[in-house]
Amino acid sequence: MEWREYAEQMALLARNLLAQESVQATLDEIAASAVKLIDGCDAAGILAVRKGRAVTLAACGDMVQECDRLQGELGEGPCFDLARRKDGERVYRIADLTRPEPAWERFANRARELGVGSMTGVLLYTSDEDFGALNLYSRRPGAFGQEIETAGWLLASHAAVALADARTIDQLEHALETRHAIGEAMGMLMERHRLSQDEAFNVLRRISQHHNIKLRDVAQRVRDEHTDQK
Repeated sequence: MEWREYAEQMALLARNLLAQESVQATLDEIAASAVKLIDGCDAAGILAVRKGRAVTLAACGDMVQECDRLQGELGEGPCFDLARRKDGERVYRIADLTRPEPAWERFANRARELGVGSMTGVLLYTSDEDFGALNLYSRRPGAFGQEIETAGWLLASHAAVALADARTIDQLEHALETRHAIGEAMGMLMERHRLSQDEAFNVLRRISQHHNIKLRDVAQRVRDEHTDQK
């Protein structure tokens, strides 16, 4: 892609991100835009490590969450290396994951099995043992050159600003857990009562409003009842 065209698309992206109604929506849009805008990028995600636990804050592509989980589970990988470096380097690039990676052999082997051919990423922030990173994935080796790092930096700058707007990573984790709980409860209602997605959500919302209970708590009750009936 020509840089002039890319700059125009980044300007459109900036306006689009400003229009998002939440930090989560902004992060989701950044991950999706990386796949759309960066040549060779098949998947993208924003990873946070909080108290040693890996949390996927945004993902576009089926390999993202598994790669994040692997890095957190193994405690090794390019993001961990970048966060631990003392030289201030904030970008990594793995040109060919089909070759041995002695620094984190276990992660590289598992990522290879997932079909990752090359990776690049930008550290968004680091604090004590916690950090966040924007990661880009390609199924083919050699997908990411130095010019792609510049594109990654531009996207990462938006992600860093979005994260700075959130008071804590715990807040984002809570939002993700809430969304997951509501989605599960809606699925149970849809299956049990043959409702549409909108109808299931409206049922949860009416119960929440009528009993003055948070929507997440209503969703949890539906899930608990479903478990008890099994």
